[in-house]
Amino acid sequence: MSSVKDFTLDLADLKFVHSGLARPENVLAEADGTLWMPDNRGSLTRIDPDGALTTIGSIGGEGNGFDLSPDGQFFYIAHLGNGLVYKMSRDGQHEVILSEINGQPLGAANDVVVDSKGRLWISVSSRALPWFVAAAAPRPDGYIILWDKQGPRIVADGLYFTNEIKFNADESYLYAAETMMSRMVRFPVLADGSLGAMEVVGPDSLGEGAFVDGFAFDQEGNIWVATIIRNGLMIITPDGDAHTVFEDVNAPALANAIEKVSQNALTPPDMYACVGPRVQFPSSVTFAGPDLRTVYLGSLAMPHLVTFTSPVPGLPLRHWAK
Repeated sequence: MSSVKDFTLDLADLKFVHSGLARPENVLAEADGTLWMPDNRGSLTRIDPDGALTTIGSIGGEGNGFDLSPDGQFFYIAHLGNGLVYKMSRDGQHEVILSEINGQPLGAANDVVVDSKGRLWISVSSRALPWFVAAAAPRPDGYIILWDKQGPRIVADGLYFTNEIKFNADESYLYAAETMMSRMVRFPVLADGSLGAMEVVGPDSLGEGAFVDGFAFDQEGNIWVATIIRNGLMIITPDGDAHTVFEDVNAPALANAIEKVSQNALTPPDMYACVGPRVQFPSSVTFAGPDLRTVYLGSLAMPHLVTFTSPVPGLPLRHWAK
């Protein structure tokens, strides 16, 4: 039985750290304590172990999910706003490495993950740009790309706003947040890199307006999931149970947003009105620190990170490295 099955937090238990950030949508934690996150004033912001902040690069806009190359020298960055995937050095030099697939623009590139074989996996939320149209009127045009020695190819399609993607500990499954279905899904990873049939993980829906964004695994196999417009965090345990750790719901705004989505008529003001008084649009979950029990939540709306201590350690960035 999961040791976090009943783990909850009060909003007063949350701490806010590292002020001065700009759209820190995702957080990457290196083993030495260095943190990285997107920054729409540049490309990424680095937070050194002593707390010093340095913004690097000049991509700008809605840089989103990203990962390190296997040698740790480069970042791969998915850009939600312009539909491009970049490769960027640690000093900020960048180049576009992918802009289309099968002769068509990518669409809203959301996340990039590097596996233990050095292959790139890229989630695309929607073939439409700007991405918001696929939130305003949900449609099954999200997909996942595998880029290996054969080049980039689509290995999963028909998703309702593919968001963050991650592997479980042994890379037997690729997990994805299917935002506009309010659920987590996974795909068996086959020997040739293709993906098996999609499976729902946990409840078929995590609840009204529980639009999932980013997530992370702990070492017990629990999945910690950010529910962005409920301003919350949930845990799905290996037996499929799900519960809320905390949330800071703006109930009238959330009800309005849910109704507008049902009418295919959500507007940006409808969405942004859902921010909570204390927590605003948490979008990712990262385990960090020497014991991997320090949790950081990234955000689309807060100029800082949310943090708390987990009762169980998470998977490290390179959980497959030996």
